[in-house]
Amino acid sequence: MSMSGTVFILAASADIGQALAGFYADEGWTVVGTFRDRSGVKVLEDRAGVHLLPCDVSSPESIQAMIKAYAALGIGWDRFISAVGVLDPIGPWPSHNFDVWEQSVTVNSLAQLRVLHGLYPYRHKGNVVHAAFFAGGGTNSPFTNYSAYCLSKIMLIKMCELIDDEVPDVNAFVVGPGFLPTKIHKQTLVNPERAGRNYQKTKDFYQAAEQAATYKDLHDCISWCVAQGRDVVGGRNVAAVHDPWRDAGGQLAVELKRDRDRYKLRRAGNTDSAS
Repeated sequence: MSMSGTVFILAASADIGQALAGFYADEGWTVVGTFRDRSGVKVLEDRAGVHLLPCDVSSPESIQAMIKAYAALGIGWDRFISAVGVLDPIGPWPSHNFDVWEQSVTVNSLAQLRVLHGLYPYRHKGNVVHAAFFAGGGTNSPFTNYSAYCLSKIMLIKMCELIDDEVPDVNAFVVGPGFLPTKIHKQTLVNPERAGRNYQKTKDFYQAAEQAATYKDLHDCISWCVAQGRDVVGGRNVAAVHDPWRDAGGQLAVELKRDRDRYKLRRAGNTDSAS
């Protein structure tokens, strides 16, 4: 299937970002992907229509340099996808060096928002553009021993809702990818004592004969969210594995359009619309 447009993928050298870059390139998109380690994008280097830019999201200066390099390409983007994520530091919150913990919060949330904010002027103007972030464990319950990661993802979910309220030409949403066999989980497997009960859960996942989710599921869920647009998914958190978006997801689209609070951060049982 041939399509036109430009997709920007933050961390195209990561497992998820690399896979998504490949899918979009196969579909005929212009792909602009960032990398911190160039070895992670070698499979993309010779792909037609793929542009690769260095970027270390832990450095505001590196982000600014990447945005300047993107502007020099002269390409307006249609989709923004952030595949950045780290689980460290793992363990009870008081045990962490606060500077390390704060840096994790920054990388998992604020740095990604810095990139979107910097790239906003270079979007494909005249159309609604789409911004997708990922949020894993802890979005519906405490993610014990992963406070930096959990807090960051909650921040992204709420920020997508705020973008939806404040920026009418951006369809911002969050996708829950489910368990995928990415390098991020190795951070848990090497910290069994500090990971607590999530260690065994992660170990069982890797030993399972069949995985619950695939990179293609994630790609297709993002495509569904884009197709539905702001009226349906703007500011929402959609689970790629558990939510009924497949087979066109017509009923889900109807329900989301009818209920503005569904798949958003809300106090359970709250009936005060002014809250």
